[in-house]
Amino acid sequence: MEIRQAIHSEHAKTLDTQGLRDQFLIEELFVDNQLKLVYSHIDRIIIGGAQPVEEPVTVPTALGKQTGTGFFLERRELGTINIGGPGSVVVDGTRHEIDTHEGLYIGKGSRDIQFESQNPDKPAAFYMTCAPAHQTHPTRKVTLEEASPQTLGDTANSNRRTIYKYLVPDVLPTCQLLMGMTRLEEGSLWNTMPCHTHERRMEAYFYFDMADDSLVFHMMGEPQETRHLVVRNRQAVLSPSWSLHSGVGTGSYTFIWAMVGENQTFSDMDHVAMSDLR
Repeated sequence: MEIRQAIHSEHAKTLDTQGLRDQFLIEELFVDNQLKLVYSHIDRIIIGGAQPVEEPVTVPTALGKQTGTGFFLERRELGTINIGGPGSVVVDGTRHEIDTHEGLYIGKGSRDIQFESQNPDKPAAFYMTCAPAHQTHPTRKVTLEEASPQTLGDTANSNRRTIYKYLVPDVLPTCQLLMGMTRLEEGSLWNTMPCHTHERRMEAYFYFDMADDSLVFHMMGEPQETRHLVVRNRQAVLSPSWSLHSGVGTGSYTFIWAMVGENQTFSDMDHVAMSDLR
């Protein structure tokens, strides 16, 4: 498991392109038959990916040593969304069939977790986020229809999009983890603009469903010290509380967002006026 330290905004604005990428961009999350994890000191979030092809991918008990516990989810909760072909997640002997764009919340205290694909020619790909938890909530599947869809933006501003809220209080209880997916309509390329920051939460973006020759310019930094990251298919970005998070693509894309921190109020954000951006 890779470790990423937290970074101060004053330090971040001095970094060059590679320095920003090293600190905030997660370039590889999906490797056949492997579990890839990145542990961030920012609110102790863990970002990961599992792509079972010829064999299942199991969360090893030894991961508990890296979180200082007896097993990985002894004091953590986990959310996952399948961005690949049909698959399943087995949690403590109970199998959950997870189709494309379906999600699963796995509660604190779950010991044995295994990711599987139904067809190795169209493997499942489970993107996951994991956060510290103080209480056990039931493990539960969330379908796309259950994910509280909300359409925002308009075609005139090239930001017409539908937000699917998988892990939010209106859908199911979690300790602190919020997670969802945003799909842009055809011809719309901007996400989260006008933009905002979260003084009380961090956020992570994961971009996917992108063509091989397409990319996203992900905007980050303090509103008056903006920077950008060039992001490609199936890559993730860590966004500290002080950083805005927005992006524009050269082609169509979808992204998964996840937040952890002080509260679970989705609308708790600090909006940034367009006139204040630099």
